[in-house]
Amino acid sequence: MGEGHRLPVASPRVAAIVPAAGRGERLGGGTPKALRALGGRPMLVRTVESLRRSRLVTQIVVAAPPTLVDAVAQLLGGDVYVIAGGAERVDSVRRALRAVDDDVSVVLVHDAARPLTPPELVDAVAAAVLDGHPAVIPVVPLADTVKEVDADGRVVRTPPRDGLRAVQTPQGFRRDVLSAAYALEDIAVTDDAGLVEALGVPVTTIPGAQEAFKVTRPADLVLAEALLARCDPADDARSAEARSAEARSEEPQFAGARSTDARSGG
Repeated sequence: MGEGHRLPVASPRVAAIVPAAGRGERLGGGTPKALRALGGRPMLVRTVESLRRSRLVTQIVVAAPPTLVDAVAQLLGGDVYVIAGGAERVDSVRRALRAVDDDVSVVLVHDAARPLTPPELVDAVAAAVLDGHPAVIPVVPLADTVKEVDADGRVVRTPPRDGLRAVQTPQGFRRDVLSAAYALEDIAVTDDAGLVEALGVPVTTIPGAQEAFKVTRPADLVLAEALLARCDPADDARSAEARSAEARSEEPQFAGARSTDARSGG
């Protein structure tokens, strides 16, 4: 069957890829970022649950840290296909794209660190691609003024904020478009839409969601915990318990887990 854990899925049309093999140094701690506790549960679990609640997503592929493939597969359940991720995000997405079922026509790429993304946003992105747009990204207006600076830190210019947007995920693509984008070599971009832009393919935007922010720094984690507690007070209690458990142990929760997959790579 190859690397990973797969169960048959009936006639999938929309697949969601979640690259989750990164360490996340900016967030701190020894545990991989996607496995950090949020409201007493790993962030990745919450991210996958959002995809599960989507009406249109029929297959989920997660690229996990190579040494944790089996542990993550057990954590997420048999309906999620877990593979060994690569050294960089682009490598993880490439591997996951190869693992997508043949009859999938639309692929979403979603950050593991956006655990509060509403399922409605997932569906809106997928629906826009199914409606004929080759590439679709959710965006939100910028609250802060943005400055372009040079190598010495001096301001070069202030671009008009009205034409700028912050980009979120999931980003959605026709499968053939995303595959062609990932066949490109030596293109330095920070998101999947950037690769598609390099092909000259138009990228359409739809309104994003404030809850779909990325948990990158400790302050983001605090905000996510607060939002969860506001929605479900029980999550606040679980979160406090999880933080207490982390403080009692210096070992990451998944540090002892190892994959039996010899082709872990990365």
